[in-house]
Amino acid sequence: MERKNETASTTEKQGELVLTLALDAPLELVYSAWTQADHLAQWWGAEGYHLEVAQLDVRPGGTFLYSMQRGDGPKLWGKFVYHEITAPDGLVFVNAFSDEDGNILRAPFSPTWPQEMLNRVTLTEADGKTTVTLKISAYNASPAEEQTFAAGFDAMRQGFKGTFDKLKANLRKQQG
Repeated sequence: MERKNETASTTEKQGELVLTLALDAPLELVYSAWTQADHLAQWWGAEGYHLEVAQLDVRPGGTFLYSMQRGDGPKLWGKFVYHEITAPDGLVFVNAFSDEDGNILRAPFSPTWPQEMLNRVTLTEADGKTTVTLKISAYNASPAEEQTFAAGFDAMRQGFKGTFDKLKANLRKQQG
């Protein structure tokens, strides 16, 4: 059941997608959802995909290497490289598609999708509820990649709706 105070919204700035999500969960729990392997495995990634954590080292320069698979389909690999950790208020990381060794690969769906995306996660708490603000932009991208990225905002919003629905369910489960 969806809780009334769990809402999501999106805005766009030049080349940046901003997603905001209000959660009925305390800050520390939401932060752990972003930084602990057992939590990430339950909610990160596209709806309908099973996620496996291969490596998680949450510190500047550390990585999160994971695979996602839908049914018997091929495994898709991805990774984060953490740039900043400000526990429990947020983190900054660059994510990319990769191979199982963490080498960056082109996205399987577009030859001009940016190879890397900068993600800034900010968490704020008021009255036991946490607001997540996720800002995503193309990173080290060519003009063509930046254009493809901006054209993909609608698809990204839809994808993150499913991802955030899984996050909400995981947080409710953690709270009993």
